[in-house]
Amino acid sequence: MDVPHVSQLFSPLSLGPLSLSNRIVIAPMCQYSAEDGQATDWHTIHLGQLAQSGAGLLIIEATAVEPRARISWADLGLWDDATEGALGKVLASTRRWSTMPIGVQLAHAGRKASTARPWDGGGAIAPGQEHGWQVLAPSALPFKAGEPTPEALDSAGIDAVVADFVAAAQRAVRLGLDLIELHAAHGYLLHQFLSPLSNQRDDAYGGSLENRMRLLLRVFDAVRAVVPANVALGVRISATDWVDGGWDVAQSIELAKALEARGNDFLHVSSGGLDPRQQIPLEPGYQVPQAAAIKAEIGTPVIAVGLITEPTHAEEILIDGKADAIGIARGILYDPRWPWHAAAALGAQMTVSPQYMRCEPHEARGLFKLDQRG
Repeated sequence: MDVPHVSQLFSPLSLGPLSLSNRIVIAPMCQYSAEDGQATDWHTIHLGQLAQSGAGLLIIEATAVEPRARISWADLGLWDDATEGALGKVLASTRRWSTMPIGVQLAHAGRKASTARPWDGGGAIAPGQEHGWQVLAPSALPFKAGEPTPEALDSAGIDAVVADFVAAAQRAVRLGLDLIELHAAHGYLLHQFLSPLSNQRDDAYGGSLENRMRLLLRVFDAVRAVVPANVALGVRISATDWVDGGWDVAQSIELAKALEARGNDFLHVSSGGLDPRQQIPLEPGYQVPQAAAIKAEIGTPVIAVGLITEPTHAEEILIDGKADAIGIARGILYDPRWPWHAAAALGAQMTVSPQYMRCEPHEARGLFKLDQRG
């Protein structure tokens, strides 16, 4: 008797305490549509749509831990009762119709903060200009020549960053979120401390690898201490700066080991974003080799992301043991039913709300099973 094919992409996975029905992760994607950090009707539409996609996990966009931590003035935040309440309303609406686990990415943009929205050019906005403020960084080095110079954080400023992450994590727990991801990638503040290209400090937070990792590990430990055991906690990193002399895979492996020893539940592996000199070989799965190299050295589940748009490619990555889950971002903005189409292509089943049952294609009978929440 033939053994039926079981898709790896549609097999279950645990990220610490969180059980996922499949290995498709909707990666965080900034929407630049908040008002004073508060979620709006756009987020209700956007997250509600993605929560009907059938993915195993939805992670909300980079969410600032204080106003100066926003990439742009229109970024989402989670720093006070107003921002917590606005996000709570969106989550209540989404959860009414979906059982999908939802997480949030907590972030501080550091020297890459205070920018215009992408469709307004995305350029840096100087302090004193409309929508602009003084940005912070490990060292007084701008992201690009000619941009406003950041203020180097002193000891009290570093303490405040840690406290802001903790407070935002506590708000995330109150909102009932299933997962928290700390954003240490894409050239934002925690990544800025990791890389010797942006961190030229001569104190306990600069110089050696141990010192450059200190802030991220301190933030992780402080958040871990206040997050209950039933909430998954993980980290997103840029595995390499794609610049000689910068952060690289070897250092990422050491960081991954240090995080694993502290109880990290997952590692979301991206790359780049720290230095305009980066040379990135853009091709399908271009970040998978970095994810695979890190995964080979740790037991922590690894999420791979980066131009993975074809279901068969995603399946191959998992079968080859290069990652434990696949992050989909722009691809699912383009095709919000990507998981449905992947399930059909790979011969798997997909849970959908009853309102959508009748759209099951004739050529894929048995594709859908009912989400009892609906």
